[in-house]
Amino acid sequence: MQLDARGPRFAAAVTSVVLVVVLATGWGWLAAAQAVVFAITAADPRRGPYAVLFRGLVAPRLGPPAEREDAAPVRFAQLVGLLFVGVAAVGYLAGAPAVGLIFAAFALLAAFLNAAFGLCLGCEAYLGIRRLTTRRV
Repeated sequence: MQLDARGPRFAAAVTSVVLVVVLATGWGWLAAAQAVVFAITAADPRRGPYAVLFRGLVAPRLGPPAEREDAAPVRFAQLVGLLFVGVAAVGYLAGAPAVGLIFAAFALLAAFLNAAFGLCLGCEAYLGIRRLTTRRV
């Protein structure tokens, strides 16, 4: 499956805004909601809430994509995001705000790098793992 490369960057921008609010307020329930978004998107990047928003509101105003990207690295990146934001949510909701803050901050860093510079850390990790685990003949 191929994705419009602009979609994941849009999703990363929305995620960045959500995580800034989480960090500013300590709202563990909002981190949990973002974790649910990551879970849905990891299952199918085309059905994630931010992808639906992108396709419905943003993409029609941009014209056809200049490039597409494979969905597998994006799915892996969403799983990594789910892990970090899930731990942040548990930290905030369990009364360990330092844990929530640290994990939400790392998730924000990754989302911001993708939104601002197109550098998807989870995607790069996926590609690195593939290179290390693929047998050469």
